[in-house]
Amino acid sequence: MTKMIFINLPVADVATSTAFYEAIGFTKNDKFSNEQASSMVWSDSIFVMLLAKPFFATFTPKPIGDAKTHASALFALSFDSKAEVDAITDAASAAGGTEPHGPEDMGFMYSRAFEDPDGNGWGPFWMDPAAAEAGPPEHQPIAE
Repeated sequence: MTKMIFINLPVADVATSTAFYEAIGFTKNDKFSNEQASSMVWSDSIFVMLLAKPFFATFTPKPIGDAKTHASALFALSFDSKAEVDAITDAASAAGGTEPHGPEDMGFMYSRAFEDPDGNGWGPFWMDPAAAEAGPPEHQPIAE
């Protein structure tokens, strides 16, 4: 079986969050969605579960944090080009998200950031395939 990841996010309004994630390219899986949750598909192995806060609370005894005021996780998504990074970030802004800072271009890697309406942080990025194989410049062997 292919390994998969399911990211569970507490949200204030399932319908609003569903519309946001659809606007940035996710697809809703109606088989695993209802008024308490939306199953949003990014790929064959990556899913984001948007859970109404009272429903999310049934999975943990801990208090639910406020992602608008406290960071507890950031999620990175890889893309095949800088243009795709720009496209999803621009779509996020148009759909009601925010961009906490501008683009970061390190030559071998390009990234931006956006937050969904609940403040959950996403970091779309592109990395040059050769750099991805070799690692960041500080980890590359020194030529003699």
